[in-house]
Amino acid sequence: MWGVVTRYDVAIVGSGFAGSLLARILAKRGLSVALIERGAHPRFAIGESSTPLASLSLERIALRYGLRDCYQLATHGRWIANYAELRRGLKRGFTFYRHHAGEPFADRGLDSERLLVAASPNDHVADTHWLRADVDHHFVRAAVAAGVAYHDRVELDAMEERSDGVQLAGRRDGAPFTLDTPFVIDASGANGFVARQMGVASALDRVETNSHLLFAHFDGVRLMQDILPSLPAGPYPDDWAAVHHIIDEGWMYSLRFDDGLTSAGFALTPQGLATLDAERASRPSDGSEGRAGRLWAQLVAKYPTIGALFKNAEPRMPIALGPRMQHRLVRATGGRWAMLPSAFAFVDPLFSTGIAWSLRAVERLARCFEEGVPGGDGSRMPNAESLARYESLLEREGEQIDRLVAGAYAAMPRFDDFVAQTMLYFAAVSFAESRERLVPRDDDAWTGLFGVDDPVLADLPRESSSRLRTPRESHASFPAWVAAAIAPRNVAALASPDRHNLYPADLDALVARHALLGLTRDQAVAGLPALRGMAPEPEFA
Repeated sequence: MWGVVTRYDVAIVGSGFAGSLLARILAKRGLSVALIERGAHPRFAIGESSTPLASLSLERIALRYGLRDCYQLATHGRWIANYAELRRGLKRGFTFYRHHAGEPFADRGLDSERLLVAASPNDHVADTHWLRADVDHHFVRAAVAAGVAYHDRVELDAMEERSDGVQLAGRRDGAPFTLDTPFVIDASGANGFVARQMGVASALDRVETNSHLLFAHFDGVRLMQDILPSLPAGPYPDDWAAVHHIIDEGWMYSLRFDDGLTSAGFALTPQGLATLDAERASRPSDGSEGRAGRLWAQLVAKYPTIGALFKNAEPRMPIALGPRMQHRLVRATGGRWAMLPSAFAFVDPLFSTGIAWSLRAVERLARCFEEGVPGGDGSRMPNAESLARYESLLEREGEQIDRLVAGAYAAMPRFDDFVAQTMLYFAAVSFAESRERLVPRDDDAWTGLFGVDDPVLADLPRESSSRLRTPRESHASFPAWVAAAIAPRNVAALASPDRHNLYPADLDALVARHALLGLTRDQAVAGLPALRGMAPEPEFA
């Protein structure tokens, strides 16, 4: 019925950057790999903001597998110098503002409801916002050049496990499409192919965060520094960051690309959506807008400073409102399959966790193949032990992201508590980045993200959620508790009142706190060139 059946060592379903990069790595390791895509590139995607931990993963992948482009795309400066044609944006850190309905943002100098946390000391080593249509397409082309068999416009509708592997079947441009493989990796998204075919149950009831995304790409978004030029200078220009506008209904992100395009969206709680719908129902409407456009217009009208930023902005695409963003499954692996994070779980973009989590998972799955069981042809397939380790980390990291984000939503009405909650995230990632840069180890890929295997940090998001749910008058100051709780890992001088919520990438503070990393002062100083981007570029074949 299906004609000729092609056999590959591995089949990867989904050709976003993570699936394409993993396909390329496995091909470099000598495996035959099929990369299967339902659509075609270039294509729109969101999930655009990288972080220092994402850069670390890219650099390790580059060095381990000889992928020079991954090293060059790991920082904004190297990206510009080598791949200027791939659109991206400068990301120096995380910027937050708290807005109040009907009121312009209040410039109270250093007492403003504003938080800036730098992620890099300069533009050259800064992170980037990825224009995913360009970046994903680049990784697909690189995979094909490495020998990956790329099949696009494929609709898979069957997955059958057999004694010697798995058969995938569907149609490509209306013609039958079938392949056999010992192992399948799902690199798609929510309700992905493997979950449907293997009957993997949802675990959404375990996820506390609940939000919907209203989003588009825009031209003509103004800079916050033009709207409020008198705000005190921070450690970097406010707008060249992942900008977060905290509002009563949730929060808004604004990611600026170097060519002037801005990716923007509101993450709205169910209560926030209900409030907006009720407010609209009380006003006359000419019916000319869909719900997404109506909600966008309401929000920019409700918050005057956001309205000023978007006054002359033009969407490049229809504004879209999605269903609940969160998804979570009960399993991430099986005997002959595994999922990347995008297929297993997603929480919320609040802390830009997606790219770093995906790249760390790519590193781990590649190691699973390296450490796996030899096949008859000399190739290696992941063994049960390594897959269990992989799944355990994904489960714990997904739960940790949910606790961090849900706690942040709970704290949003009180900006000082919200700032304190963010310190749990920033303490975990700055400690991890510093340790991995200054004390690199071969098994860093297997280190749990967001503090999940750190005896000091692991349980803090759970405890913070409990504290945030109790009346403020019944417990000690939440910010004071956070400052004390993160102190053993606080290499970035976070939660310091004298900073007025403006945190640079303070390398002097890092050196002064060298003992927290288990280093001498001289060892910390010796690592500073790498942190400043002054280390020589490695040689690639």
